[in-house]
Amino acid sequence: MNPTSHIDSRGAFELRFQSLFQLGRGFAFPCDAHGLVDMSTLSERGRNNYLFARAMVGREFAQPSVSAT
Repeated sequence: MNPTSHIDSRGAFELRFQSLFQLGRGFAFPCDAHGLVDMSTLSERGRNNYLFARAMVGREFAQPSVSAT
């Protein structure tokens, strides 16, 4: 096993949902290097926004992308 393969990298990346219609608008959520968001760390509003953004991919938001912070 690679000793660096299990390092916790949450907080070093963001999962970004960009608006399809309004340049510069969207949502960003802390995630790991693979784009996995730990919903238990989000506030209630954050969880609602995350679920909304996921549900609206292709309608309101582009496919999400992972970016280093």
